[in-house]
Formats: sequence, structure tokens, C-alpha cells
Amino acid sequence: MPSKPTPESSASSPASRARSEKSRPSIFWLLAAIALPFMNLVAKYEIQDREKFPRTTAFVFAPNHYSEIDPVVMGVVAWKLGRLPRFMAKGSLFKIPVIGYLLRKSGQIPVQRGGSVRGSEPVKAAERLVENGQMVVVYPEGSLTRDPDLWPMRGKTGAVRIALEHNIPIIPAAHWGTQALMPRYSKKISVFPRKTITVKIGDPVDLSRFQGLPLNATTLNEATAVVMDAITVLLEDLRGEKAPAVRWNPAEHDQKETGRFEA
Repeated sequence: MPSKPTPESSASSPASRARSEKSRPSIFWLLAAIALPFMNLVAKYEIQDREKFPRTTAFVFAPNHYSEIDPVVMGVVAWKLGRLPRFMAKGSLFKIPVIGYLLRKSGQIPVQRGGSVRGSEPVKAAERLVENGQMVVVYPEGSLTRDPDLWPMRGKTGAVRIALEHNIPIIPAAHWGTQALMPRYSKKISVFPRKTITVKIGDPVDLSRFQGLPLNATTLNEATAVVMDAITVLLEDLRGEKAPAVRWNPAEHDQKETGRFEA
């Protein structure tokens, strides 16, 4: 945390800090002790419009996705804003010793390759998050974007399904600068010089026109497109440029939905 006054400190009153999820002892204290010193060493985080990030209640946090280290970066951002980050995570990660234990203990939700929910337990886990007023981070793209210039690609429906089924908001977000810390598909972190990662929080996505409709493929795909539009606009603001008029679709470029590829 920075030592000088910041918008974060002015936005967080003593009362809100007292209610902060992270003030209660949990496995997240251990995770923060492991991750924060290093992540603060290698990157500075500039968070724009942080007042739009809910300090309480359940919601879906939906960022763009272009680096393998994105979940750690957005986990740090959520922690800095007073929330405990829970993710839709690859089911295969839960089979790794120690890592799988930490994922389960911290309430992460396993999904199949490609971003689909696996079995009934993840559905129940999502329901518990909502009942307990907790947040869940869902990458609507499902995997790292295939767009050559790292713009958001077409989205998958997991985020909007959770939001519409449980009547909770989706808060979109975009980040830029993470590619300097770890390029897409790289396994190496660039430690020096220290990077700057800028994050922009958006307004809740207006999905009111989809409320009460059958959650079929048409409804979910249309709602997902609205979410992807919101994320893209945020990233355009951060990058100071316009995204392509047509969103990248891997199927139209003979690309697999998962796994590595040559850009």
C-alpha cells in the first residue's frame, strides 16, 4: 500500500475498513503474505474509478484476459480494494499438490477447459458466494485472447449466466501494462524495471433487458456481447486507441479455443 494519501484512502472510511472482508483471519492472509511483497516489487498499480468497485455484496468481476499472470494481478487489485478474490479456475489446477489445497481452502471454483462449469459442486459454490455476499472473478473470454493486438476477443457465457441466475451485478474492468510484466504465453516474469499496471473499473453492466428471459444460447450470447463491449470500451480508454470494429473470434481464424498458439 502506498504511504502517501491516495484516492483509495479517501474512499475508504474507518467504517468501511472495519467491514472489509480481508480484516477477518482467513487463508487469504497467507496468500497475501506470499504474493503481495513480490507483486508490489515488480509492479505499481494505478486503479482508476475505484469507487465503482463494490466494497460489500455479491457481484461478478469481469476483466479482460491476455496474460498468464492476470489472475494474480487482479487478485492483488481486489485485495487492495478490500475484497477477497475468488476465481473460476482451471479444474486441472486443483489436482496439483499444495496449490490445489490452497485453491480449495480459499473457495476458488473449478471449471473445465474452455471456461465451462464442471459438475454440480461449482454451481453450488457460486450459490454460496452469492448467499455470503462474496465476489467472484470470471474472465468472460474463457482463455487468453487470441487477438493479435491483445484486444478482448469474443466472450463466453459463464459470467452472465451467474449474474442473471442470481440477480447480481457484473462489474467490468480492463487492465493494461501486464503484458510488460509477463507477455502472453510467456512463463517468465520481467522483474526489472518495475512496471506500471493501470486498471480501470467500469459501471455495472446494464443487463436489465435480459432479466426474466429464458437463459438459452441466444439470451446468454447477446448478454455476453454487451459485457464484452463494456470491457472493450474501458480498454480503449486505457490504451487511447480504438479496438477493431469486429471482435476476434478464434473459430473464424482456425484457432483452438484453448492451449497455446503462434500469434
